[in-house]
Amino acid sequence: MNILVVEDEVKLANAIKRALEIQTYAVTVAYDGQTGLDLAVSEELDLIILDLMLPKIDGLEICRMIRNQGIHTPVLILTAKGLVSDKINGLDTGADDYMVKPFSFEELFARIRALTRRPRHVINPVLTVEDLLLDPSKFTVSRNEIGISLSSKEFALLEYLMRNKGSILTKTQIIGHIWDYDADVLPNVVEVHIKHLRDKVDKPFEKPLIMTVRGFGYMIGAKE
Repeated sequence: MNILVVEDEVKLANAIKRALEIQTYAVTVAYDGQTGLDLAVSEELDLIILDLMLPKIDGLEICRMIRNQGIHTPVLILTAKGLVSDKINGLDTGADDYMVKPFSFEELFARIRALTRRPRHVINPVLTVEDLLLDPSKFTVSRNEIGISLSSKEFALLEYLMRNKGSILTKTQIIGHIWDYDADVLPNVVEVHIKHLRDKVDKPFEKPLIMTVRGFGYMIGAKE
């Protein structure tokens, strides 16, 4: 599988390249946006890992241009820009997934596997757990066809749970993913957000979907 990494931080780009090559991927690196765009248009690629803040052409413009040309190569944005508005812009522009730095290589590998399993022409699929639907590109959630309003953190938490349907997520994993390893975030903050999420997603409906696995963490959906 051939992956293009577009990242202007040379040390990080090379570290990603080495890590992916250990996973037996073929990797090409571009250190600026123009080179990245040229390669994205001219090469047969299975995945593009794309930074947003790039010299010459920024990542959003690259994504927009390749989509306008009918190129459906999966795009994973990997950036330090972690606001919900940044994520929405990236997904609305045509990216398939979005990760915020700092990140773990284990999660990056998992997201790559997930993206490359998708049919090539499916972009931003809606996440589902039974009658619960979450659309990452439109920032909407509904259950039993009833719209649910969530805060940005609640949305990010629910999306993280749904992307890992059937898997137990620890409080440490949730803090690292939602709050970017902010040292000021304590485990009880996760408990509070889970409660608020349950009040909106589970409480008004007959069947609870978000489960507490005592001593481990939280899970949504049946265990795989």
